[in-house]
Amino acid sequence: MDYKAINPGASLSDFVESFWMLSGNTGQDKDIVILPDGRIDVIFSWSDREPLHVMLMSLDLKAFYETLPAGTMMFAVSLKLPALEYILDTTSSITPEQPIPLPDDFWGVSAADLRDFNSFVDRTSAAMLTTLQTKKIDSRKKKLFGLIYDTKGSMTVAALAEQSCWSARQINRYFNERVGISLKEYCGILRFRASFLHLKEGRLFPEENFADQAHFIKSIKKLSGVTPKELSKNKNDRFIQFSAMPKE
Repeated sequence: MDYKAINPGASLSDFVESFWMLSGNTGQDKDIVILPDGRIDVIFSWSDREPLHVMLMSLDLKAFYETLPAGTMMFAVSLKLPALEYILDTTSSITPEQPIPLPDDFWGVSAADLRDFNSFVDRTSAAMLTTLQTKKIDSRKKKLFGLIYDTKGSMTVAALAEQSCWSARQINRYFNERVGISLKEYCGILRFRASFLHLKEGRLFPEENFADQAHFIKSIKKLSGVTPKELSKNKNDRFIQFSAMPKE
């Protein structure tokens, strides 16, 4: 598989984690596993067998097994949670593990934009910036999410509430209404994701604020379905987030 990612400009960094492309060029279908990573993805995909379709991929709460058809190409935007409110304009909860179909011309993306990854990044960036121009960003939310992402989910709910000047009760209501899970559960997913690089390097012990080794193993198995050791081996290059990491 070929994978490429581009970081957003400063004006989108509070809302976009990255733009990425993935192509399956092996000439045959490939079984893959998608791990929970705390991202909301807008994916434009097509293949030798399927026409273009666009999907909003909501949060995964456990490993998702999929087959990547031969010749598949994906261009995607990985969004941070504030984008749900300020870019996608969602007014109700996004149900975890429930993809939402979007129009094929979402964000004004044309077939020409899908011939070149940089063109896709430019087009989707412009569309999102246009939407943000009409929005007033809540300073409490900006502070809260900055802390969540900067610390990779390691802060407690109480500490996040204190530093963002927003009560824990209000924060959890916001998360449940917008995302469908609690803040604590979301932070657990971010800590799991932060362990990917350590696991790929064979460091099979907790480094991201897990209580102890037993808690670490339990958390990894809950979200990935396998032990840290099996996850680190990435047999047959099947864990997609591990496979997308730069080669050592």
